[in-house]
Amino acid sequence: MGDLTWFEPDELSAPSARLPLAGESPATGFPSPAADYEEDAIDLNRLLMPRPASTLLMRVSGDAMGAAGIHHGDLLIIDRSLGPRSGSVVVAVNAGRFVLRRLARNLAGIGWCLEAADPSLPPIPLATGDPDLLIWGVVLHAVHHLGSRLKPHATNANLPN
Repeated sequence: MGDLTWFEPDELSAPSARLPLAGESPATGFPSPAADYEEDAIDLNRLLMPRPASTLLMRVSGDAMGAAGIHHGDLLIIDRSLGPRSGSVVVAVNAGRFVLRRLARNLAGIGWCLEAADPSLPPIPLATGDPDLLIWGVVLHAVHHLGSRLKPHATNANLPN
């Protein structure tokens, strides 16, 4: 896992903006003819950051959690006010560096460790009072881009061949 890039809280203070929310969920099979119906609006700031005063953003560097769907370049939304639970994806400080891992019971079932989704990386044991290891925050969301950032929205008239 490489370094995580973090953003200052001031960079998160965007004004609230309600976006239209379609009343239909996209099907993975045959599309519904009512898919264009808009039911309500949502505010992404409120949805993704319920506690803005304790929320920070970080960008992932590395692929230690790739098998868990968190990839290099993804944007993490982290809440520092939440206590981690078993199975939580957390950002920890280990020997002065940020690491992204899942909190789990260690293999012996005694104590806790931080596990990467990449099985080739060893777990990091959590020892009480370890000054070099600190759970820094709980990851609420990982945002990653699925399409090209350079192309405009495709319509039926300009779909690729």
